[in-house]
Amino acid sequence: MLEIIKQPWPWYVAGPLIGLTVPSLLILGNKSFGISSSLRHVCAACIPSDIKFFKYDWKKEIWNLFFVFGILLGGIIASQFLINPGEISVNPSLKSELATYGITDYSNMVPVQFMNFASLFTLKGFIIMVVGGFLVGFGTRYAGGCTSGHSIMGLSNLQWPSLIATICFMAGGFLMANVMLPVILSLN
Repeated sequence: MLEIIKQPWPWYVAGPLIGLTVPSLLILGNKSFGISSSLRHVCAACIPSDIKFFKYDWKKEIWNLFFVFGILLGGIIASQFLINPGEISVNPSLKSELATYGITDYSNMVPVQFMNFASLFTLKGFIIMVVGGFLVGFGTRYAGGCTSGHSIMGLSNLQWPSLIATICFMAGGFLMANVMLPVILSLN
């Protein structure tokens, strides 16, 4: 059983399990699925200030903090005990393209050649980790939610803003992966 859990799950198993989260949350407590709102709840709980955005009853949303904590705990457990010791499976043509940018180590889910503390102080690492992190946070706030909130919960509830946000997420992902990322990876 443990070996089955260690292997990547096919989309037709993982997708429906994620999808079943939506009706489960709605049926069990009339709650919406989303992760990015938890940062607001943490700030409202921990930062005593007169900022209007953080003045609300965050205790009504404590379930969301437990949900996100469970995701974090699950990720820690999986990374410690359920890691697949084999090399990450990558398409050979993508491997050859990534090799031109110096990415050859596939022992982790993220390339260690530029996702490490030392590369944070390089232009390439700074753009990917700091600028990219800022843009993800800004985009999440600007869109009124993250990919899980819009693409999983919003689309399943037939919400027009979620469709627009999901189209923008996809377009931005294609633009980044095919146009901007090669330029960033070619930096020294």
